[in-house]
Amino acid sequence: MNQKIESSKIAYDSLNAAKGMSRREALKVMGLTGGATMMMGTPTSAEAGPSSDKKVKVVVVGGGAGGIMALVRLHRAMPNAVFTIIAPNEIHLYQPGQIFMVAGLYTHNDIVKQNKDFIPSGVEWIKDEVAVFDPDNNKVVTRAGKEAAYDYMVVATGIVYHYEWIVGLTKEDIGTNGISSVYLSNLEKGTTKGAEVTWKWFNELKDAAASGKNPTAIYTQPATPIKGGGAPQNILYLSTEHLKKEGFGANYIFATNGEKLFDLPAIAKSLENVQSRYDTITNKFKHNLVAMDVAYKVATFERTYEVKGKYNNDLEEYDMITQKEMVDMQYDFIHVVPPMSPPKAVVDSKLGWQKGSAKGWLEVDQYTLQHKRYPNIFGIGDVCGIPKGKTGGSARHHAPVVTANLVAAVNGEKLPEIFDGYTVCPLKVEYGEIIMAEFNYDGLAPTVPFLDPATPRWFWWAFDLYMLKPMYWHLMLRGWM
Repeated sequence: MNQKIESSKIAYDSLNAAKGMSRREALKVMGLTGGATMMMGTPTSAEAGPSSDKKVKVVVVGGGAGGIMALVRLHRAMPNAVFTIIAPNEIHLYQPGQIFMVAGLYTHNDIVKQNKDFIPSGVEWIKDEVAVFDPDNNKVVTRAGKEAAYDYMVVATGIVYHYEWIVGLTKEDIGTNGISSVYLSNLEKGTTKGAEVTWKWFNELKDAAASGKNPTAIYTQPATPIKGGGAPQNILYLSTEHLKKEGFGANYIFATNGEKLFDLPAIAKSLENVQSRYDTITNKFKHNLVAMDVAYKVATFERTYEVKGKYNNDLEEYDMITQKEMVDMQYDFIHVVPPMSPPKAVVDSKLGWQKGSAKGWLEVDQYTLQHKRYPNIFGIGDVCGIPKGKTGGSARHHAPVVTANLVAAVNGEKLPEIFDGYTVCPLKVEYGEIIMAEFNYDGLAPTVPFLDPATPRWFWWAFDLYMLKPMYWHLMLRGWM
């Protein structure tokens, strides 16, 4: 048994033996048993890894998790380079923590720090957003009109939420009339209104159920890629559990554009078992929210389905024809996950895919994260137009790949690192249990190999609630893992 698996077993056994421990006790146990090593691998030393002494100018666009992780690693690896970061946010949000805010376990102050604490000294910080990418001339232009030239660039702009794509809904409606959305955060200003109003929404839903009504609560998931793919179901299960532990229930509807609860069969089956604990959940697959009547509490979904067409003699089967219909659903409460896209500056530039299902998303190689047409540009995080990886866990795995490959490009060497598609969805199926769904391009990829990744565990709840946040602040954003 290798050292990582052995330390993982020790951490697992210790935490489960002490189930019900305090936050302080959980942190102590996970620290003593190598929680960071267990889940994230051994922290790297400052001297380890690729390096370059070339005098080049590197611009990092974006000040979220991906941008900061790439910047600190590259800054360490390239001591003679000149670095600029373009990011408007002075506040840094620990975005996964918003789900725990919704659950009433974190507050806003628990998940915010100053971005200046993570930007290395000597780095020029332009507190603005890029409005124009001009890769043919190796420069960008900010909203204020400031130009920044580069020899190499890392694009870490993140993802944009589009409530306005839902006809009849505005951002101002969120938090009123039974509507919530955990995603309603202003990352530039560092606000967490979405999490705050959704925690209030949890309690309003509970109060409605306690009054003797049987309220209908709808939870949506859009047709676009989204940040944190587990979030829609996290809200569903946590709110359901919030009512159940008080002896109340409701009519819960999960309306998703997807065809199943999860793409991986083992995880999907486990989620079906989870839903059987809550006997009032109805799944509406291939339902995409397109409009709302806020005043009358009606949600309109575009439902797609297939019907048989003509018999194809060559294939010896029927052609299948996709049909669409509009479906209205009345609700008392609704949690909306908005459609999402790359920022307009990326979509309108030459950096995005020019056609296909990923059109507009950053056109990088799914393995090297190098731009496919502009080799001096790399991508990290949610903006990348690759098959997997719109989670913070993916960005953490992107960072060493981007660092090593950009340094190699500067040195004129072959790109050495490969991103395997790793992503992770901590599916919070109740207060105290998580299915830690880790997977890559090839399928399930559990970090702790002796644990069935499809089994809900308190162990993962303790890790996510108590350990991951300090690891994020003190290790990930410092470039040590």
